[in-house]
Amino acid sequence: MSDPTRQPAGTYWGPDFAALEQLDPEVARGLLTELDRQRSKLQLIASENFASPAVLAAQGSVLTNKYAEGYPGKRYYGGCEEAVDPLEQLAIDRAKQLFGADHANVQPHSGASANIAAYFATVAPGDKVLAMSLPHGGHLTHGMKLNFSGRWFDVASYGVRQDTEVIDMDEVRDLAVEHRPKLIIAGWSAYPRQLDFEAFRSIADEVGATLMCDAAHFIGLVAGGVHPSPVPWCDIVTFTTHKTLRGPRGAIILAKEHLAKAIDKAVFPGTQGGPLEHVIAAKAVALKEAMDPSFKEYSQRILDDARALAGGLAERGYRVTSGGTDTHLFLADVTGKGLTGAEAEARADAAGIVLNKNAIPFDQNPPAIASGIRAGTATVATQGMGPGELAAVAGLIDRAFTGSDDDRAAVRGEIGDLVARFPVYPEPDA
Repeated sequence: MSDPTRQPAGTYWGPDFAALEQLDPEVARGLLTELDRQRSKLQLIASENFASPAVLAAQGSVLTNKYAEGYPGKRYYGGCEEAVDPLEQLAIDRAKQLFGADHANVQPHSGASANIAAYFATVAPGDKVLAMSLPHGGHLTHGMKLNFSGRWFDVASYGVRQDTEVIDMDEVRDLAVEHRPKLIIAGWSAYPRQLDFEAFRSIADEVGATLMCDAAHFIGLVAGGVHPSPVPWCDIVTFTTHKTLRGPRGAIILAKEHLAKAIDKAVFPGTQGGPLEHVIAAKAVALKEAMDPSFKEYSQRILDDARALAGGLAERGYRVTSGGTDTHLFLADVTGKGLTGAEAEARADAAGIVLNKNAIPFDQNPPAIASGIRAGTATVATQGMGPGELAAVAGLIDRAFTGSDDDRAAVRGEIGDLVARFPVYPEPDA
């Protein structure tokens, strides 16, 4: 067998799928199966996107091999000066430039990791926190009882009004005055409207709280200039890099200068060890892509697509929560069609449409069943689909939800034709 570590000088080592197929055909088949799934179905999961080949190349690089505990210029491992430090600093500088931030930490492995660090930098176990309720659209890390946030901190929750399904800032203020939290979290996982960051800032100042924004879902829209930025108003902004920002799976924390040292210490050594420098390099690539003027057009297409899809379902009798969307996602109540969210998700998948069941505000069903679905349009916007295609997709979803098995088979064929017109990771000669 040839030595796999030998390669002519001056060439580049990167992903070698042929080598993977030879060494581990089972894993290779799994990757090809997933590639086929992404290509052949319509992907409407709101937290997903398609990273560019450039992002994939950076992530699948020799930086995988390098340990780099610490920060640029202050490492606990040698061998970082030539490439690792400059690349991580590049990612830091791009994040600060793109979002106008005082400070950026690009090391968090995930959105949850970033949120853990933000908690550790600002509050101690047992301290009071005010965040959005999970059943009303918040995230697990915003105080869910089985999550670290709910177990370690005393979390009070705000939600949405039952009549409008929109956050009531008067209620947020009343809760803040009542509970006097040390940390207030603005942000969500399943909420279709923009947040009033100025109002959150005013409330935080009134009660002396640190204001954090979990911008995981909408940060790409901020980068594209089609969504208000939380950065001017918030002390800390956490976000993932793989949703609307269209980068690798990971996260970044932005902070005001007075919290910079606390954030860095909370990430390392507080909650993480060695950073994933191959992922950080891929984050740098994604940030550069987001600086291109085309990213604004892409971001606007996300919004236009989401509104077209939500509007198309509303026209077919589905109740879209809060009456619409200002972001890349929306929730739709499917109980009016005699379905649960779980049933809708399964029927859509059978028709080649991938979305997820989701609880809606004041849901009468348990989360595993749910009364609604959540759909997002970042992926289809990456493929180049526009509002016209998404308006038609609304009809296909309705047929998948309400039709027979034969109807779903027919829809799957139409979905195949649609995604073939907007291919994901096309063949080299395509």
